[in-house]
Amino acid sequence: MSRLASRSTGLVRIVVGSLVAGLLALGLVATSQPVAEANTTKYVTTKLQRAHYGQDNHKVTNIQLRLAAGGFIKRSSVTGYYGDITKNAVKSFRKSVGMKPTNGKKVTKKTWRALVKATGKVKKPSTGGSISKAGIDSRCLTGKRVLCIDKTRSKLYYLNHNKVIKTLDARFGCSSTPTREGVWTIFRKVKHDWSREYGSAMPDSMYFSGGEAVHYSSDFAARGYIGCSHGCVNIRNRKALNWIYARIHVGDRAVIYWS
Repeated sequence: MSRLASRSTGLVRIVVGSLVAGLLALGLVATSQPVAEANTTKYVTTKLQRAHYGQDNHKVTNIQLRLAAGGFIKRSSVTGYYGDITKNAVKSFRKSVGMKPTNGKKVTKKTWRALVKATGKVKKPSTGGSISKAGIDSRCLTGKRVLCIDKTRSKLYYLNHNKVIKTLDARFGCSSTPTREGVWTIFRKVKHDWSREYGSAMPDSMYFSGGEAVHYSSDFAARGYIGCSHGCVNIRNRKALNWIYARIHVGDRAVIYWS
């Protein structure tokens, strides 16, 4: 290659490099670091949400949010689990709009349409951060170790370097003792803890707010979402939580939110 050609190639590389750097600074070129995709949907969906007694999913959450907007359940009862509180709320709602009485154990197409008509636009709970399609709150993306806990999906995500390493089922507080949302710091870890107040074991406890902790629950493992905690984040898979417990440090972040 001639000296002139070599100089021309070098000049092109410099120009291209400068251009890419400028675009990166402006946010016009994607980097290799994952970034949460903003959730622009601020309102509860109007799309059909069928659900029945015993289910625990985001459809139940959407139904509960509309029932809460109509005053049929308390906001603190929006847990994503279709139990007795939701069943009774569905019965009350149907009665209020003159629909045929039922046992309230399922939300049909007709019930959902009537609920949407009665409640109109219902705002989603504020999370404080944008939410990705995978349900990850942007406040979890610190590049470090984080317990990212989604109350809508009833999941705990263990993140490190902005990547989801493990996903575990999670259960939360009862309507009278709801699990606190927000950004917290793990301030204490107790491998074999015991609740004197409630007389139950709390293995692998990671405390994030007062007496509220992430810990394994034998009740959750045995009964699933039928029960609830007194504010703690219950985990069903002991082996997986034990793995996370060994890696989370005091001072690490915990984010609890609605997606």
